[in-house]
Amino acid sequence: MTVEVDADARRPQIGAVGSARSTKPLLILFTGNTLPSVRERHGDFDAQFRAAIGDAWAGPWATLDARECPPLPQLDSVAGVIVTGSSSSVTDRDAWMPPLEAWLRDAVTAETPLLGVCFGHQLLAHALGGEVRKNPRGRAIGSRDVRRVTDDPLLLGVPERFIVNVSHRDHVAVSPPGVRKLVTADHDDLHAFAAGRFARAVQFHPEFRDDIVRGYIDARRQILRDEGLDPDALDRDVVDAPHARRVLRNFVTEFVAGR
Repeated sequence: MTVEVDADARRPQIGAVGSARSTKPLLILFTGNTLPSVRERHGDFDAQFRAAIGDAWAGPWATLDARECPPLPQLDSVAGVIVTGSSSSVTDRDAWMPPLEAWLRDAVTAETPLLGVCFGHQLLAHALGGEVRKNPRGRAIGSRDVRRVTDDPLLLGVPERFIVNVSHRDHVAVSPPGVRKLVTADHDDLHAFAAGRFARAVQFHPEFRDDIVRGYIDARRQILRDEGLDPDALDRDVVDAPHARRVLRNFVTEFVAGR
Protein backbone atom coordinates (compact mmCIF):
# COMPACT_ATOMS: atom_id res chain seq x y z
CA MET A 1 0.00 0.00 0.00
CA THR A 2 1.47 3.35 -0.98
CA VAL A 3 0.64 6.31 1.22
CA GLU A 4 0.81 9.92 0.16
CA VAL A 5 0.45 12.45 2.96
CA ASP A 6 -1.23 15.84 2.35
CA ALA A 7 -0.01 18.73 4.39
CA ASP A 8 -14.62 6.72 18.56
CA ALA A 9 -18.01 7.53 17.63
CA ARG A 10 -19.92 4.32 16.83
CA ARG A 11 -22.32 5.69 14.22
CA PRO A 12 -22.26 8.30 11.44
CA GLN A 13 -22.51 11.81 12.85
CA ILE A 14 -25.10 14.01 11.14
CA GLY A 15 -23.93 17.44 10.14
CA ALA A 16 -20.18 17.06 10.63
CA VAL A 17 -18.42 20.41 10.24
CA GLY A 18 -15.02 21.11 8.72
CA SER A 19 -12.40 18.94 7.09
CA ALA A 20 -11.98 15.37 8.26
CA ARG A 21 -8.53 14.74 9.75
CA SER A 22 -6.96 11.42 10.61
CA THR A 23 -3.57 9.84 11.03
CA LYS A 24 -4.92 6.85 9.11
CA PRO A 25 -5.19 7.08 5.31
CA LEU A 26 -8.30 7.16 3.18
CA LEU A 27 -7.69 4.24 0.80
CA ILE A 28 -8.55 4.38 -2.90
CA LEU A 29 -8.79 0.72 -3.89
CA PHE A 30 -8.27 0.38 -7.63
CA THR A 31 -10.25 -2.29 -9.48
CA GLY A 32 -9.64 -0.65 -12.85
CA ASN A 33 -8.31 2.49 -14.50
CA THR A 34 -9.91 5.41 -16.23
CA LEU A 35 -9.57 5.69 -20.02
CA PRO A 36 -6.12 6.77 -21.27
CA SER A 37 -7.52 9.87 -23.00
CA VAL A 38 -9.32 10.89 -19.80
CA ARG A 39 -6.26 10.17 -17.65
CA GLU A 40 -4.16 12.54 -19.74
CA ARG A 41 -6.42 15.46 -18.80
CA HIS A 42 -7.82 14.52 -15.40
CA GLY A 43 -5.57 11.86 -13.91
CA ASP A 44 -6.63 8.36 -12.90
CA PHE A 45 -9.51 7.54 -10.56
CA ASP A 46 -7.53 8.48 -7.46
CA ALA A 47 -6.87 11.98 -8.78
CA GLN A 48 -10.52 12.38 -9.74
CA PHE A 49 -11.70 11.34 -6.28
CA ARG A 50 -9.22 13.64 -4.58
CA ALA A 51 -10.34 16.57 -6.72
CA ALA A 52 -14.02 15.89 -6.05
CA ILE A 53 -13.55 15.39 -2.29
CA GLY A 54 -11.39 18.50 -2.03
CA ASP A 55 -10.99 19.98 1.44
CA ALA A 56 -13.52 17.57 2.97
CA TRP A 57 -10.53 15.29 3.68
CA ALA A 58 -7.38 16.70 5.28
CA GLY A 59 -5.77 13.39 6.24
CA PRO A 60 -3.37 11.13 4.33
CA TRP A 61 -4.31 9.13 1.24
CA ALA A 62 -3.35 5.62 0.12
CA THR A 63 -3.78 3.67 -3.09
CA LEU A 64 -3.77 -0.06 -3.77
CA ASP A 65 -4.52 -2.04 -6.93
CA ALA A 66 -6.64 -5.06 -6.01
CA ARG A 67 -6.06 -6.67 -9.44
CA GLU A 68 -2.43 -7.35 -8.50
CA CYS A 69 -3.63 -9.60 -5.64
CA PRO A 70 -1.59 -7.80 -2.96
CA PRO A 71 -2.11 -8.47 0.74
CA LEU A 72 -5.13 -6.36 1.61
CA PRO A 73 -4.60 -4.01 4.56
CA GLN A 74 -5.81 -4.61 8.07
CA LEU A 75 -9.15 -2.87 8.35
CA ASP A 76 -8.15 -0.96 11.46
CA SER A 77 -5.19 0.55 9.56
CA VAL A 78 -7.36 2.72 7.26
CA ALA A 79 -9.78 5.55 7.96
CA GLY A 80 -12.06 4.44 5.13
CA VAL A 81 -12.11 2.80 1.70
CA ILE A 82 -13.38 3.84 -1.73
CA VAL A 83 -13.61 1.02 -4.30
CA THR A 84 -13.28 2.38 -7.84
CA GLY A 85 -15.01 1.61 -11.10
CA SER A 86 -13.56 -0.82 -13.62
CA SER A 87 -13.91 -2.08 -17.18
CA SER A 88 -13.97 -5.58 -15.64
CA SER A 89 -17.26 -7.36 -15.04
CA VAL A 90 -18.20 -9.02 -11.77
CA THR A 91 -19.67 -11.80 -13.93
CA ASP A 92 -16.19 -12.70 -15.22
CA ARG A 93 -15.10 -13.88 -11.76
CA ASP A 94 -11.44 -13.00 -12.22
CA ALA A 95 -9.07 -14.54 -9.68
CA TRP A 96 -8.64 -11.32 -7.67
CA MET A 97 -12.37 -10.81 -7.12
CA PRO A 98 -13.29 -13.50 -4.52
CA PRO A 99 -10.54 -12.51 -2.05
CA LEU A 100 -11.55 -8.88 -2.40
CA GLU A 101 -15.21 -9.77 -1.85
CA ALA A 102 -14.30 -11.62 1.35
CA TRP A 103 -12.36 -8.55 2.53
CA LEU A 104 -15.36 -6.31 1.72
CA ARG A 105 -17.65 -8.55 3.76
CA ASP A 106 -15.20 -8.25 6.65
CA ALA A 107 -15.20 -4.46 6.20
CA VAL A 108 -19.00 -4.34 6.49
CA THR A 109 -18.87 -6.49 9.64
CA ALA A 110 -16.05 -4.39 11.14
CA GLU A 111 -17.96 -1.18 10.36
CA THR A 112 -15.09 0.23 8.33
CA PRO A 113 -16.34 3.22 6.30
CA LEU A 114 -16.69 1.83 2.79
CA LEU A 115 -17.97 3.30 -0.48
CA GLY A 116 -18.32 1.16 -3.61
CA VAL A 117 -18.53 3.13 -6.87
CA CYS A 118 -19.93 1.65 -10.13
CA PHE A 119 -18.03 -1.67 -10.39
CA GLY A 120 -17.33 -1.27 -6.65
CA HIS A 121 -21.09 -0.99 -6.08
CA GLN A 122 -21.69 -4.18 -8.06
CA LEU A 123 -18.84 -6.07 -6.40
CA LEU A 124 -20.08 -5.19 -2.92
CA ALA A 125 -23.61 -6.27 -3.87
CA HIS A 126 -22.31 -9.61 -5.15
CA ALA A 127 -20.15 -10.07 -2.05
CA LEU A 128 -23.25 -9.65 0.12
CA GLY A 129 -25.34 -12.17 -1.81
CA GLY A 130 -26.82 -10.13 -4.66
CA GLU A 131 -26.70 -10.92 -8.37
CA VAL A 132 -24.94 -8.85 -11.03
CA ARG A 133 -25.89 -9.23 -14.69
CA LYS A 134 -25.64 -7.40 -18.00
CA ASN A 135 -28.38 -4.80 -17.98
CA PRO A 136 -31.09 -5.83 -20.50
CA ARG A 137 -31.69 -2.11 -21.15
CA GLY A 138 -28.15 -1.82 -22.49
CA ARG A 139 -25.31 0.54 -21.74
CA ALA A 140 -25.85 3.62 -19.59
CA ILE A 141 -23.49 6.51 -20.28
CA GLY A 142 -23.79 10.25 -19.79
CA SER A 143 -26.01 12.23 -17.44
CA ARG A 144 -29.01 10.49 -15.86
CA ASP A 145 -31.83 11.50 -13.56
CA VAL A 146 -32.09 9.46 -10.33
CA ARG A 147 -34.44 9.50 -7.34
CA ARG A 148 -33.67 9.38 -3.63
CA VAL A 149 -36.12 6.99 -1.93
CA THR A 150 -35.13 7.42 1.72
CA ASP A 151 -33.07 9.60 4.01
CA ASP A 152 -29.50 8.70 4.86
CA PRO A 153 -26.39 10.60 6.01
CA LEU A 154 -24.88 9.85 2.58
CA LEU A 155 -27.63 11.96 0.99
CA LEU A 156 -27.60 15.00 3.26
CA GLY A 157 -28.37 18.13 1.24
CA VAL A 158 -29.31 16.10 -1.85
CA PRO A 159 -32.77 16.72 -3.35
CA GLU A 160 -35.26 13.96 -4.04
CA ARG A 161 -34.40 14.02 -7.76
CA PHE A 162 -30.87 14.79 -8.89
CA ILE A 163 -28.52 14.31 -11.84
CA VAL A 164 -25.58 11.88 -11.84
CA ASN A 165 -22.98 10.89 -14.42
CA VAL A 166 -22.68 7.23 -15.34
CA SER A 167 -20.80 4.76 -17.52
CA HIS A 168 -21.68 1.08 -17.11
CA ARG A 169 -23.24 -1.98 -18.75
CA ASP A 170 -23.80 -4.33 -15.79
CA HIS A 171 -26.23 -3.70 -12.97
CA VAL A 172 -27.34 -5.25 -9.69
CA ALA A 173 -30.21 -7.40 -10.93
CA VAL A 174 -31.04 -8.95 -7.55
CA SER A 175 -30.49 -6.95 -4.38
CA PRO A 176 -28.44 -8.51 -1.58
CA PRO A 177 -30.50 -9.56 1.43
CA GLY A 178 -30.64 -7.05 4.24
CA VAL A 179 -29.47 -3.94 2.36
CA ARG A 180 -31.46 -0.73 2.22
CA LYS A 181 -32.20 0.95 -1.12
CA LEU A 182 -31.20 4.62 -1.11
CA VAL A 183 -31.48 5.73 -4.74
CA THR A 184 -33.30 4.30 -7.75
CA ALA A 185 -33.42 5.07 -11.46
CA ASP A 186 -35.35 3.94 -14.51
CA HIS A 187 -32.26 2.20 -15.86
CA ASP A 188 -31.05 0.68 -12.56
CA ASP A 189 -33.51 -0.04 -9.76
CA LEU A 190 -30.83 -0.42 -7.06
CA HIS A 191 -28.78 2.65 -7.90
CA ALA A 192 -27.42 3.15 -4.37
CA PHE A 193 -27.70 1.11 -1.20
CA ALA A 194 -26.69 0.96 2.46
CA ALA A 195 -25.20 -2.14 4.06
CA GLY A 196 -25.06 -1.81 7.82
CA ARG A 197 -24.08 1.49 9.37
CA PHE A 198 -20.89 2.37 7.51
CA ALA A 199 -20.95 0.68 4.08
CA ARG A 200 -22.56 2.43 1.13
CA ALA A 201 -22.52 1.85 -2.64
CA VAL A 202 -23.51 3.95 -5.66
CA GLN A 203 -23.88 2.87 -9.27
CA PHE A 204 -23.09 6.37 -10.53
CA HIS A 205 -19.66 8.02 -10.62
CA PRO A 206 -19.64 10.84 -8.05
CA GLU A 207 -16.10 11.72 -9.10
CA PHE A 208 -17.09 12.41 -12.74
CA ARG A 209 -17.33 16.04 -13.77
CA ASP A 210 -19.13 16.86 -17.02
CA ASP A 211 -15.91 17.00 -19.04
CA ILE A 212 -14.85 13.58 -17.72
CA VAL A 213 -18.03 11.82 -18.82
CA ARG A 214 -17.82 13.65 -22.17
CA GLY A 215 -14.36 12.12 -22.50
CA TYR A 216 -15.91 8.66 -22.05
CA ILE A 217 -18.54 9.37 -24.68
CA ASP A 218 -15.96 10.69 -27.12
CA ALA A 219 -13.64 7.70 -26.64
CA ARG A 220 -16.50 5.25 -27.25
CA ARG A 221 -18.26 6.97 -30.14
CA GLN A 222 -18.06 4.03 -32.52
CA ILE A 223 -19.02 1.51 -29.83
CA LEU A 224 -22.04 3.65 -28.95
CA ARG A 225 -23.11 3.86 -32.59
CA ASP A 226 -22.72 0.09 -32.95
CA GLU A 227 -25.02 -0.32 -29.95
CA GLY A 228 -27.66 1.94 -31.46
CA LEU A 229 -26.89 4.99 -29.32
CA ASP A 230 -26.33 8.55 -30.53
CA PRO A 231 -23.05 9.89 -29.09
CA ASP A 232 -23.79 13.45 -30.23
CA ALA A 233 -27.13 13.46 -28.40
CA LEU A 234 -25.54 11.92 -25.32
CA ASP A 235 -22.82 14.57 -25.37
CA ARG A 236 -25.38 17.40 -25.68
CA ASP A 237 -27.29 16.09 -22.68
CA VAL A 238 -24.26 15.94 -20.37
CA VAL A 239 -24.36 18.32 -17.40
CA ASP A 240 -22.24 18.72 -14.32
CA ALA A 241 -23.49 16.83 -11.26
CA PRO A 242 -22.75 18.78 -8.06
CA HIS A 243 -25.21 16.76 -5.98
CA ALA A 244 -23.32 13.58 -6.89
CA ARG A 245 -20.10 15.19 -5.62
CA ARG A 246 -22.01 16.15 -2.48
CA VAL A 247 -22.65 12.44 -1.94
CA LEU A 248 -18.92 11.78 -2.14
CA ARG A 249 -18.07 14.56 0.31
CA ASN A 250 -20.84 13.33 2.62
CA PHE A 251 -19.19 9.91 2.70
CA VAL A 252 -16.04 11.54 4.04
CA THR A 253 -17.63 13.95 6.53
CA GLU A 254 -20.47 11.76 7.78
CA PHE A 255 -18.91 8.28 7.69
CA VAL A 256 -15.11 8.50 7.68
CA ALA A 257 -15.05 11.34 10.20
CA GLY A 258 -18.06 9.94 12.06
CA ARG A 259 -16.41 6.56 12.50
